[in-house]
Amino acid sequence: MGLGSDMYRQQILDHYKNPRNYGELEDPDFTHVGENPSCGDTIQIDVKLDDAEEEIEAMRFTGDGCAISMASASMLSERLHGMTVDELDALDTDDITEMLGVDISPMRVKCAVLGRQVAQDGSKIHRGELDPDDRTVTEE
Repeated sequence: MGLGSDMYRQQILDHYKNPRNYGELEDPDFTHVGENPSCGDTIQIDVKLDDAEEEIEAMRFTGDGCAISMASASMLSERLHGMTVDELDALDTDDITEMLGVDISPMRVKCAVLGRQVAQDGSKIHRGELDPDDRTVTEE
């Protein structure tokens, strides 16, 4: 691993120790909770949309978990600002691992993608495509 990997590891640690957008939104358009049972990570995501409900104005998260899941949620909260709901829905595992900038072991991928899956499922619940009582559980 070269200096680039060290830089990304430092970035992950910084987001873990100093998460961005941590907390709850007042009056979010949707809130959803998910978990990664293999690691014990739990994340709640609150999202505020613009008036047309097409663009993400704000995302905040709360939860408890490993460095990868918390750092990924923190980074995602910054990335989603200004993104459309369709762009959120199009995010995949590769987008998240590229955002983290380091190789993620297969066992840790569930940790890395938890925030993305919770946000995507919350969006689907908001649109009436998923049952509001469903809780996201990582399966990748």
